[in-house]
Amino acid sequence: MLRISVLVSGGGTNLQAIIDGIESGSIQGAELVRVISSNPEAYSLERARKHQIPSVVIGKMNYPDRRERTKAILSALEEAQTDLVILAGYMSILEPDLIEAYRGRIINIHPSLIPQFCGTGFYGKHVHEAVLSAGVLESGATVHYVDEGVDTGPIIIQEKVSVLEGDSPEALAARVLETEHKILQEAVKIVIASKRQR
Repeated sequence: MLRISVLVSGGGTNLQAIIDGIESGSIQGAELVRVISSNPEAYSLERARKHQIPSVVIGKMNYPDRRERTKAILSALEEAQTDLVILAGYMSILEPDLIEAYRGRIINIHPSLIPQFCGTGFYGKHVHEAVLSAGVLESGATVHYVDEGVDTGPIIIQEKVSVLEGDSPEALAARVLETEHKILQEAVKIVIASKRQR
């Protein structure tokens, strides 16, 4: 079984997509072993509680020093015997020590078609505002491996979402989010399949 830990900061709909995929049997050969939230108020923690997934809060409030915060995250991941780390709406940049410890075993979901509309400053609503300002006809979502850059790791899967006439950032975000849920499940299946082939 692939042991998955999920890092979150907010509502956790992408976390829920993974929970649903595993519980429905759509994702086989994986289990969720830990949820780590940077935000003590994140609804993700309630989702974890409802599904009996151990969770912990490790953020700037209780670990103001970045190095200590990274140590605490690494400790939580190691304690859960984590095989794969998923960043699902996690609003912090990972420190190099964490990336090195789990190199090739951290994936992130991003609400655009990387390499467009990604990198520093492109997160949440800012991505969709930039897409609409650019006047492009397509946006989408990407799941990629995490490296030391911001949204620069190898792409696992992408899916396009049409930009509609009169779209607001909120309307576009809602459609992209539906795609995120779908391709995040698919990305986990791809990772599981690649582990079996090794």
